[in-house]
Amino acid sequence: MRAIGIEGGSGPAEALRMVELPDPTPGPGEILIHVRAAGVNRPDLLQRAGLYPPPPGASAVPGLEVAGTVAALGAGATRWRVGEEVCALLGGGGYAELAVVDARHALPVPEGLDLIKAAALPETVITVWANVFEAGALKAGETLLLHGATSGIGVTAIRMAKAHGARVIATSRGAEKARAAASLGADVSLDATAVDLAAAVREAGGADVILDMVGAAYAAVNQTALNPFGRWVVIGTQSGALAEIDLTRLMLKRQVLTGSTLRSRPADEKARLIAEVERVVWPWVAAGRVRPPIDATFPLDRARDAHLRLEAGVHVGKIVLTV
Repeated sequence: MRAIGIEGGSGPAEALRMVELPDPTPGPGEILIHVRAAGVNRPDLLQRAGLYPPPPGASAVPGLEVAGTVAALGAGATRWRVGEEVCALLGGGGYAELAVVDARHALPVPEGLDLIKAAALPETVITVWANVFEAGALKAGETLLLHGATSGIGVTAIRMAKAHGARVIATSRGAEKARAAASLGADVSLDATAVDLAAAVREAGGADVILDMVGAAYAAVNQTALNPFGRWVVIGTQSGALAEIDLTRLMLKRQVLTGSTLRSRPADEKARLIAEVERVVWPWVAAGRVRPPIDATFPLDRARDAHLRLEAGVHVGKIVLTV
């Protein structure tokens, strides 16, 4: 099969190469997917730079989410049928013509959704579910503060929070992106380059849950913006990992600070999350309430161009490779 390999260097022009690899074979409890589309996510950039290696046993090929058709079944993978359309969460291996995945980590493609849109769902939807709805315990009527609102995670979080009945305050860099976040459903959309974010969020009523992909640069903003009993969930450190936290404020306002990653979680934990997503979120997807916009698509042999677009930060929504 053809796949994208990482062969030295840290920039896409130097590191990403089309390679020929043996076709994988599904083991017990696994399925083989004929990949038609693969989502591109920021962890892929980190892996390419040598900063986010695949967990033990996972493919070294980048790519954490795919959509396609079931090509073969391993022993015990009884839910799926050969030829059935699925999308799936992977520990690696998505930038390829074929991918093996734990059968429990696959989801049916919702009716009316094409495979490109389906490939944009698993990694982002499961990340938002695990961090906003489980770790952050967002409730209907509460307010979610979301940084990086036009990223793949951001646009998905807006749609999922609104489907849940929550209010969304979104921050983006630049007026154009702020308008895009508003058009996607954010109740308050702030241009981070033009306002005092902490003051603007407080004026808008503060936040009960914060989904933070920025990290150190927004630590003070987040503590100021968070309401009493608020939950601040960190899933990225794009501006740095070391931040100063006011522990007195943390105690007085009964704030909760937590964080997580998805890729390294045990297979059973991922299967539990995916079952919850299918139960709660998949009806929202089927109804058209959660469908992140596709910013751009690139054929597999242009994976480097997809990485360049994601790194440039000009995208609104998801970037997808087609196979």
